[in-house]
Amino acid sequence: MNKNEPILIACEESGTVTESFIGDGFTNVFSCDMLETSGKYSDRHIVGDVLPIINGKCSFKTSDGVHHRIDTKFSLIIAFPPCTHLAVSGAAWFKKKIADGRQQQGIDFFMLFANADCEKTAIENPIGIMSTKWKKPSQIIQPWMFGHTEKKATCLWLKGLPKLKETNNVKKEMEGLPKNIQERIHYLPPSPDRSKMRSKTFHGIAEAMANQWGRESND
Repeated sequence: MNKNEPILIACEESGTVTESFIGDGFTNVFSCDMLETSGKYSDRHIVGDVLPIINGKCSFKTSDGVHHRIDTKFSLIIAFPPCTHLAVSGAAWFKKKIADGRQQQGIDFFMLFANADCEKTAIENPIGIMSTKWKKPSQIIQPWMFGHTEKKATCLWLKGLPKLKETNNVKKEMEGLPKNIQERIHYLPPSPDRSKMRSKTFHGIAEAMANQWGRESND
C-alpha cells in the first residue's frame, strides 16, 4: 500500500486519528460520522451513515462540498463504534436496553466493521460485552502507554494489523497523581460536550496508530 490508497476512520467526530494520518503523509484518508467534525480537516470528513461506504467502491461528498469517488475497497479501516449500549460502565441499564433492542442494535453496528470487506481493520471500544458476544480483544491499551498520565482501558480488535507498541510509558508519573487526574475522563462533569470529550482518542494513541499501522499498511 502506498500513501495514496484509501483509509477510512469511521465514527470519528474529533478528527484526531485522521489528523495523525494526514500528518504522516497519507493523502486519501477520510473520517465519517453523523456529526460534523470538530477537527481541522472538514475537507476529509463525511457527515452521514457509514454503511453505504464501508466496503469502498463508493461516491460521497465531504463537508466542504467536494464529491469524491473511491474505486477500490479501503486498504485500512479504523472504527470507533458507539459504546453507549455495549460498555460495562452502563451495565445498570443493560436489562432495559436488551428489552427495547438498543443493545442488539449496538452489537449489529459494531459487527458491520468486523465483517467489512477490508484486509486490515481495527475496532476500538471500552471494556464491554463484545468480549463475550463476539470474541476477546486483540489487546487492551492505556493512555499511559503513549505519554498521557491517565487511565482509560481501551480494547482493540485487530485484523491484519499488529498490536500497538507503547511509545512512551508514563505509568510511574501517573501513579503519583491524584485519582481524579489519573481518571480525568471518568470524572468529567456533566456538559453538552461530555460524550464527545469522553470518546476523543488520545493524541499519543492516534500518533501510534498512524506511525505503526501506517507503516504496516505501507509494507
